[in-house]
Amino acid sequence: MIPVADVATPERIVWASRALTAGVGLFVAALAYRGFRRNGAPKMRALAVGIGLLTAGVFLAVVVADLVGAGAGIVLLVRGLVTVVGLTAVLYALLRS
Repeated sequence: MIPVADVATPERIVWASRALTAGVGLFVAALAYRGFRRNGAPKMRALAVGIGLLTAGVFLAVVVADLVGAGAGIVLLVRGLVTVVGLTAVLYALLRS
């Protein structure tokens, strides 16, 4: 039997948590996009893009930055930029009249 400490390392728990957040975020973004398709409301499309970027976009940006061997500063910069773009899309969705 494999000890739990070998399976549930802190790194694996962090990655699983991030992946779960990305998955749930993609589900919510898909629901918002479905609302856009049903009603044709551009606000819903912007909301879908914003939620997608805030969850799955940040996760993918960090994974790609790690894979190419970027330093911690670059990873934080990329993560911050994707977050700002996602929040801007959500703000646009909320303020658009």
